[in-house]
Amino acid sequence: MPTLIVLAALAVLLMITAQLWTEVLWFSHLSFEDVLWREWGTRAVLFVLGFVLMAVPVWLGLRLAYRSRPIYAPVTPEQQNLDRYRESVEPLRRLVMIGAPLVLGLFAGISATANWRAVLMWLNREPFGQTDPEFGMDIGFFVFTLPLMRTIVSFLMTVVLITAVASLVTHYLYGGIQIGGRPQRVTNAARIQLSIMAGVFVLLIAANYWLDRYSLLVGQNDRFAGASFADINANLPARTILAVIAVIIAVLFFVSAFRGSWLLPAAGVGVMIVSGVVVGGIYPAIVQRFQVTPNAVEAESPFIQRNIDATLVAYGLDDIETEPYDAVTETEAGQLRNDSESTASIRLLDPNIVSPTFRQLQQNRQYYDFAQTLAVDRYEIDGEKRDTVIAIRELNQEGLGSDQRTWVNDHTVYTHGFGAVAAYGNTVAADGQPAFFEYGIPSIGELGEYEERVYFGQSTPEYSIVGAPEGTSPWELDYPSDDAPQGQVNTTYDGDGGPSLGNFWNQLLYAIRMGSEQILFSDRVNADSQILYDRDPHERVQKVAPYLTLDARAYPAIVDMDGDESTPKDLVWIVDGYTTTNEYPYSARESLEDATTDALTDELGGVVVGPAPEEVNYIRNSVKAVVNAYDGEVTLYEWDPEDPILQTWKNVFPDHIQPISEISGDLMSHLRYPEDLFKVQRELLSRYHVTDAASFYSGGNFWNIPNDPTAGEGVPQPPYYLTLQMPGQESAEFSLTSSFIPGGQTDRNILTGFLAVDSETGNTPGEVREGYGQLRLLELPSDVTVPGPGQVQNTFNSNPTISTELNLLEQGGSQVLRGNLLTLPVGGGLLYVQPVYVQASAGTQYPLLQYVLVAFGEEIGFAPTLTEALDQVFGGDSGAEGGDADVVGETPDDQPATDEPGGTTEVDAAAQERLTRALQDANQALEDGQAALSEGNWVNYGQAQERLQEALEAASQAQAELDAAAAGTPPPPEDGATAPADEATTPAADSGG
Repeated sequence: MPTLIVLAALAVLLMITAQLWTEVLWFSHLSFEDVLWREWGTRAVLFVLGFVLMAVPVWLGLRLAYRSRPIYAPVTPEQQNLDRYRESVEPLRRLVMIGAPLVLGLFAGISATANWRAVLMWLNREPFGQTDPEFGMDIGFFVFTLPLMRTIVSFLMTVVLITAVASLVTHYLYGGIQIGGRPQRVTNAARIQLSIMAGVFVLLIAANYWLDRYSLLVGQNDRFAGASFADINANLPARTILAVIAVIIAVLFFVSAFRGSWLLPAAGVGVMIVSGVVVGGIYPAIVQRFQVTPNAVEAESPFIQRNIDATLVAYGLDDIETEPYDAVTETEAGQLRNDSESTASIRLLDPNIVSPTFRQLQQNRQYYDFAQTLAVDRYEIDGEKRDTVIAIRELNQEGLGSDQRTWVNDHTVYTHGFGAVAAYGNTVAADGQPAFFEYGIPSIGELGEYEERVYFGQSTPEYSIVGAPEGTSPWELDYPSDDAPQGQVNTTYDGDGGPSLGNFWNQLLYAIRMGSEQILFSDRVNADSQILYDRDPHERVQKVAPYLTLDARAYPAIVDMDGDESTPKDLVWIVDGYTTTNEYPYSARESLEDATTDALTDELGGVVVGPAPEEVNYIRNSVKAVVNAYDGEVTLYEWDPEDPILQTWKNVFPDHIQPISEISGDLMSHLRYPEDLFKVQRELLSRYHVTDAASFYSGGNFWNIPNDPTAGEGVPQPPYYLTLQMPGQESAEFSLTSSFIPGGQTDRNILTGFLAVDSETGNTPGEVREGYGQLRLLELPSDVTVPGPGQVQNTFNSNPTISTELNLLEQGGSQVLRGNLLTLPVGGGLLYVQPVYVQASAGTQYPLLQYVLVAFGEEIGFAPTLTEALDQVFGGDSGAEGGDADVVGETPDDQPATDEPGGTTEVDAAAQERLTRALQDANQALEDGQAALSEGNWVNYGQAQERLQEALEAASQAQAELDAAAAGTPPPPEDGATAPADEATTPAADSGG
């Protein structure tokens, strides 16, 4: 048995070591080991403090109570009953008096470790340089000091209370206190011990009351955050009075320890309870009921103004440019001439819809995949900055067959994705496919040479083992190639992406951690092996910067990290990091999860990554984090040097965050204003665009964020990245935009405001472009009715011409997908643009852009291109052109073909194009027939019916080809002909998109 116990203990110790030491290896590899040691060291100190502060007082209380027990307890019925308990407890007395404090100390120590961030922040705190409006104290007191003080007081109250209860029970059990019979008896030792503990406990209550005074400023009222009139004029003095009363009662308890009577302190406790009810409850309620409620606006206005001012500062809304926008709703020819730059940049490629198209045209093999929602960025192509939809071809092992899912394949062969795919955002190819300017494996296009292998990303295996001795034949699949032996090119990882597996000790620890004994026995684990894990960009950044809350999106970019044009570029992931708090005086609280939930994140219920509380009332985009997709290196760049919370954490980890001056020009050009921050700000601005306290109290001018008209009910419309020129801007800039509609219970969906933030960072190394981050809010006058997104979508859906055309497409075996409904302030009004995609309703499905919907005021355009649709709206000539004015020709035919499941063929693309054209012909024939019928021209009507029949037969043939291609069978022959055997069985080359 002892041997088994020792072996079991060693096994447990080894498992714990495997978890802890592998963490040390991971952090050390990234040169962030200070984070781990500082966190563990702080937790260890707090554990010891919590353990000692709980265990020692409890042990001391029990020991003193036992040692001071009366030697000869009076013989009373009560004591006779207790004798039986004493006899049963006595054999376990030593165990209880030592074990109970140890167990309580253990729990207290574990609880204390959770405060490691608060302790480090307090020890390294930086002043905010701003004071609160009531006490005139630096905001840092409320953010760093007050929460920790409240935690300490609460912890000490718990310690004293548990110690007092333990001491009281011991005194009673051993006769120090007798409550049965008359007179009641308490020994001097019991009275002294309990009186001192009661006095200390009441002193802590007094400290709690005193801290309550400051906590009023970070509280929440029914209508606004912060202290109200009743709080300042009733609750604040009440807390002061109650604190003084508690101090007096504590003194009475200390005196009673030596004067022999609890009468005065007991009476004092009664007075404190009554005072708490009257002074702390009834009096504030009277002030609220009879002084505030009848004069609410006048009484609360100064405090509401405090709330407004603090909220705007805390959320970075204090420098917003607000201006009235007298939007016109009438159209005329040439109206968009002055907004041609914005119009030409309108994004037609919806990153939330086209992922299946990227997948079909550029997936290449079934073990690659793209994210469901693609990223929007901008790249300089031929000297012109272009909005871009970009995706990373990541590894997806779920695409492998079950017979391929072996340990060797999963962890040593299929280890990485390969390359990026990018398309112009404002145009498409002639057949509606994305106009790719970076595509294929290896990459072909405009982005130059870069490291294409993606070992770190959002879709990676739990772990991969890479690397091999020099001269070893490569076994990692790099990319498929018809020109290579066995149809693929292999590689050996030569980066520095993970801890070494070059010794038995590390192999043993990782075998235990990963639950894979193969790590110990596989010949592919060698002296040059590395293990790659925790590969998601969010996960890596969160581990090395546990004080940051991260934006839900990590977006890819191909950048020159070091500014050396002679070396290949890097494929990186960019993650925005926030510093937050919930302790900013008077600032409104906002739930990050609720504010960041929209039509794109609704399925996830909102995404919050990091240590942010459930609600925050201060947020800054303080850090830009970059994760290299090849070697996993994490680089943190300081983005907001004025943020005191970030400066505090820089004091904790002085060498971990690089200054903004280290950002290369190319990387700078791909940074952007973060989505989650913008979502929180727009949520706050739906109320806090009202900066007058009296108007804010009435709430009559509050707004709502419109629901996404293309999604389910009650789901907010997401913000959109667009290149546009806002009124007051000198040129069109990359921006993040959103709109507002009336608030309250109304169902009117008219536009009340439009918000855009300048997201263009420039391309100067180490220097952010002037104007970046500038929020601009356009407020529409109440006497002008501009349709909101819901109204516009309803108009599109109910228009007879549009609905007929789209219904025909639906009936023809296709499915219509409506893209993001974009809003732009151009032409003196608001322009709405929505791309319309068509895909097969069954079989191989991938959406192709076929139409563009445009609305301005009451005018609607519906055409195959944006330029045509704009001209329809603006009198035949809008004065501007869309990016699709010169539609890119057929997609490049030099892209690599794919013959794997999940790819597509030229047959698919051509059939889809013929189907769309046939349905268009059918719709035109139907319209011509109706016109001829109304004129009584039976000849023209008959000709139209013949064309309609031919078009429907062509559509049926095209749909049959699509279904056959999806099923992997030869397409049906036309007109009864027999297809040649070689054409019927040989897959066509992929069009490549």
